[in-house]
Amino acid sequence: MKTVVFNVEGMTCGGCAKSVTRVLTELSGVQSAQVNHSERKAEVVFDETVVTEATLVEAIEDAGFEVIA
Repeated sequence: MKTVVFNVEGMTCGGCAKSVTRVLTELSGVQSAQVNHSERKAEVVFDETVVTEATLVEAIEDAGFEVIA
């Protein structure tokens, strides 16, 4: 398992954080996602043999948020 933390822009409330959490945890290979809208962070634990970081970023961005490097 690998853990990565993304800086996520565009989250303004707890509902936004729940949306990001949902799209991440629905992906095969994601063990957990801890998202904090006030800190604008998403910490994801995932199996890198099943899902890539690029796929995680794409899921967040497809949900309407922006991942900042």
